[in-house]
Amino acid sequence: MDKPILKNIQKEAKKGNKLLAILLDPDKTLVAEIPTIINRIESLKTNFIFVGGSQVKNGVTENLVKKIKTITNIPVILFPGDYTQITNYADGILFLTLLSGRNPEYLIEQQIKAVPLLKNTSLEIIPTGYILIDGGTNSSVLKVSNTTPIDQKNIELAVNTAVAGEYKGKKLIYLEAGSGAKNPVNLNIISKVKQHISIPLIVGGGIKTKQQIQATFANGADIVVIGNAFENKIL
Repeated sequence: MDKPILKNIQKEAKKGNKLLAILLDPDKTLVAEIPTIINRIESLKTNFIFVGGSQVKNGVTENLVKKIKTITNIPVILFPGDYTQITNYADGILFLTLLSGRNPEYLIEQQIKAVPLLKNTSLEIIPTGYILIDGGTNSSVLKVSNTTPIDQKNIELAVNTAVAGEYKGKKLIYLEAGSGAKNPVNLNIISKVKQHISIPLIVGGGIKTKQQIQATFANGADIVVIGNAFENKIL
């Protein structure tokens, strides 16, 4: 199966071109407001729309994605909190492994539950190592996953976790400070992780300003993900 999304990310990362993703939480996004939201997304020259949340009611993700796909050609990538958020109407899915945690539910159990839905899917499946960094808040991801994030000062652990993810065959590494984080991922962590991996790096959580976006890019992120700042119309 061709993998245009991953190939594009890899190609742009190799060129040093930076990409922007807007994250929409299905439980916080009204379908009726999608045309207006898409106008804002397109005005930011967004490369990807991520769709997902830690806890989403059944069917809500699919309805949202279906509406988005009628309005824009921007690739829609699922960023699911669990297997029930999978829908074939999207273009791709970040097949996540929570590398920073030790809860088997998010290391392998959710992935196994997703297999029946993905066996015959048209979705592009992108193996992604997901690493939670302490953003200074008790985020919904922490509550749901019941895992401990990596301390912002523990750069060595963050780097080793990311490298382990690459060794395990992940195609992307995603550093996440959590939804509504007080503190985005430390720039030193981003820089050191980027130095030690050869696969594209995604960074999200707590990024609220254009200056923070640029600093995140400058320190090695290939894709920056904006969620709350977009939702709250800060950006």
